Amino acid sequence: MSDTTEKAEALRQRVREFMRTKVPVHYIERTRSGLGLSKQEQEHWHSLLDSEGWLVNHWPQEWGGPGWSPLERYVFDYETAVGNAPRILPFGVSMLAPVILKFGSQKQKEHWLPRIRSGADWWCQGYSEPGAGSDLASLKTTAVRDGDHYVVNGQKTWTTLGQHANMMFCLVRTNASAKAQEGISFLLIDMQTPGIEVRPLYLLNGEHEVNEVFLQDVRVPVGNLVGEENKGWDCAKYLLTYERTGIAGVGICISLFNKLRAVAAKVRRNGKPLIEDMLFRQKLAKVWMDIANLKETNLRILMKAAQSGAPGAESSILKILGTEIRQELFSLLRQAAGSRALTLYAAETQSFDACPMELLTASENYFNHRKLSIFGGSNEIQKNILSKFVLGL
Repeated sequence: MSDTTEKAEALRQRVREFMRTKVPVHYIERTRSGLGLSKQEQEHWHSLLDSEGWLVNHWPQEWGGPGWSPLERYVFDYETAVGNAPRILPFGVSMLAPVILKFGSQKQKEHWLPRIRSGADWWCQGYSEPGAGSDLASLKTTAVRDGDHYVVNGQKTWTTLGQHANMMFCLVRTNASAKAQEGISFLLIDMQTPGIEVRPLYLLNGEHEVNEVFLQDVRVPVGNLVGEENKGWDCAKYLLTYERTGIAGVGICISLFNKLRAVAAKVRRNGKPLIEDMLFRQKLAKVWMDIANLKETNLRILMKAAQSGAPGAESSILKILGTEIRQELFSLLRQAAGSRALTLYAAETQSFDACPMELLTASENYFNHRKLSIFGGSNEIQKNILSKFVLGL
């Protein structure tokens, strides 16, 4: 499938010019090195994109979207990833917004969508619980109706960037006697509400990226219910199809591959560049073929989504392929780094001559991205979805 239509090609050139002239070099270097941005930098990055009309590129035009085709969205994602631009944080823009557009009331759309776009609200996701991760329907956080409010009690975990968030979209159980999926509702919760406590969870590299959130007698206005009470599972599934499609990250895979190939050309093993090692070259060739297949599959699914209005169960294919390829790329980068594959904290205390940061952060990124095949619904769950809804087994 060709990605060279006239409009897509014009956008490609515009994005490349934007990358050259408007994106701070510091942002590109941090992304290339496998490091993230601060909250302030991330907000600035979003504002830069919004000034071009690109931040909410999959939204309808009536709500500020540019009216792109799936092919144009693909080109944008590809060019920014290959150029090592920071990612767009998905929680508000790419995960919650589609749910509000599909299930929200007109009042909710008019209130929340402009705030998501402007960055007035920083969102986090309240899905996983200590006993409900891949089996999300077993969640136990409750919401009991009390007049014009729901009273919420429970715990969420692995809440990414929850330490920065002022709002959380949250799955809660509103009917304990109903069948698991039928008793769940989708609430928008102000993180400043009394009764909410956010505790950090530190990763292997010492980074504070995720959290656990405790909710005790938290009062949430009934107006913050999205969709119907006890029908939140429809919202949850709809959101996850968008999350899984985005996880594929074709451009990210190609960017990582280019980085890996450049590193392998510089690192020497047994007196010669690693890229000349036949076994390593075979691994590079295998992962490149996988990326090419992922690219074509992604385009086919995006085209189908343009006709149906949302990704279908096929998004699980992208989730499986994209995450496994990225994990393999991080594994190969760690192999290429060899003894330099230390955590950043260890690297900061030692001296390495002309050692690129992507080598010093190789282990950090390898261990951090083991989560790719787990979050968004584990890959085992994705295979069950494909078996049931695509193959009819």
